[in-house]
Amino acid sequence: MNDADARTPLSQLLASMTLDNDVSHVHVPDDWLQGRAIYGGLTAALCLQSIYDQHGRDLPPLRSVLLSFIGPAGPDVALRPVVVRQGKSTAFITVDMLSGDKIAARGTFCFGKARDSKIAHADLQAPQVAGPDEYESFFQRAGQTAPNFTQHFEGRFARGSMPVTQSDEPEYVVWLRHRDSDIDPVVVGLAALADALPPAAMASFSEVAPISTMTWMFDVLDDDPRTEDGWWLSQSVAEHSGDGYSSQAMRVWNRAGQPIVVGRQNVAIFH
Repeated sequence: MNDADARTPLSQLLASMTLDNDVSHVHVPDDWLQGRAIYGGLTAALCLQSIYDQHGRDLPPLRSVLLSFIGPAGPDVALRPVVVRQGKSTAFITVDMLSGDKIAARGTFCFGKARDSKIAHADLQAPQVAGPDEYESFFQRAGQTAPNFTQHFEGRFARGSMPVTQSDEPEYVVWLRHRDSDIDPVVVGLAALADALPPAAMASFSEVAPISTMTWMFDVLDDDPRTEDGWWLSQSVAEHSGDGYSSQAMRVWNRAGQPIVVGRQNVAIFH
């Protein structure tokens, strides 16, 4: 059996979710874990999928997500989405992810219809880098710092510093794409991919040490996010680290350089 045979594609994992009344259940295999727990991007994707499974896909486009990672989750989790408010143009839905009898994560998802507006402004220029074929593999170079779930992604290191290099400029710019091309809707796969990189603060580490994402928020800037050949350009920058925490900015562009996702994370660092 080769590595590809041992992997569970994300589309297959999402399709394996079962519904019992108002609770979705899923078993997450080892190849999707970060250590013994589910990583933040998969948490977001599973929460979002539970919303679509229980409330259909006739919701407005996803606009914004706020996630709190309260405790370790997995491998067996339950997800309970609750519609807090749904109006003519927007819907707010919360999701609790339960691991055993404890809340492991809590998310708030905001969906909103496009509306006419006189205001159009964008100041989110994509980094000036070559295409993904011009660069070496990010996750292979990361070696022992790359957790299990990264085998589901291709990553090409375009700019910045690698993890655990004692860098004074903790930033990654990496082309990313899923090895699984059957993920639908795209925004669920994008949620999983947007957190595939290690926290940028790890570029400043002198040795491998634990990290734990505390909170993550991100906005989706396009009604129908798409890209060419599955490639997305991801940037993570640790803007401040101290007292055992790091605050980082995160952005994702499509292959054409259009901004698709902007976000922030607060990460606990044990180094």
